[in-house]
Amino acid sequence: MGMTEAVITETTQAGVRTLTLNRPDKLNAANDALLLDLTGALRRAATDDSVRVVVITGAGRGFCAGQDLGDVSGRDMTFTEHLNHTYNPLIRTIRTLGKPVISAVNGVAAGAGASLALAGDIRLWAQGASLIEVFSNIALVPDSGSTWFLPRLVGYHRAFELMALAERVRAEDALRLGLCEQVFPDDTFHADVQAYAERLAARPANALKLTKQALVFAQTSTLDEALDQEAALQQIAGDHWEHEEGVTAFKEKRPAQFVRE
Repeated sequence: MGMTEAVITETTQAGVRTLTLNRPDKLNAANDALLLDLTGALRRAATDDSVRVVVITGAGRGFCAGQDLGDVSGRDMTFTEHLNHTYNPLIRTIRTLGKPVISAVNGVAAGAGASLALAGDIRLWAQGASLIEVFSNIALVPDSGSTWFLPRLVGYHRAFELMALAERVRAEDALRLGLCEQVFPDDTFHADVQAYAERLAARPANALKLTKQALVFAQTSTLDEALDQEAALQQIAGDHWEHEEGVTAFKEKRPAQFVRE
């Protein structure tokens, strides 16, 4: 009997770890194996010093079509138990990972796949990509972080409309609404994502880790709390070798070298 094909594939190039959802025949719809394996792959990347940036993308023509309903049909598990076992640990891992995570949305991102697309620190879309909060079509509530991410990006009223009517958002509108930072041509998408990620990987890793920590903290804090957090994190950044290199490079009028061999 042959080996079962991995539902998550991993490649690393120039400090960029690419995690590819690998169920292309189902538009990468998520089953338990995919969700748990992706969370595990992210946690391994977090502790691997050779990894400076993580990219999450999909194989084939879909990013992630959401939950594979056939995988949960007839299962003796509540909705709450399922979310707490699979999706919620995944989203928390992305948001607490001490490295930039890029959602590289190569095709449709639907349901929980939309949540995954929104969860990255940077969202890069292919021209043919789209996002749809499809939950209301089967009379469910958006989950996996969508109710937290989407209104912060587009406002309460637009978020409610997108969720209530399950309207598809295409790449040009996603860019206008702030659902992604860049849109690349379909035929060069993966090369463009790699080039972008390598630019990010050349930036100061410790400073970016602390910046992400500060931004995540500030989203649920008061201004006074954010100011105190910034001051504490700035001391950590200032004591790191990256800061000395940045200042020295500035004085010497040369590009800073933030990647040590």
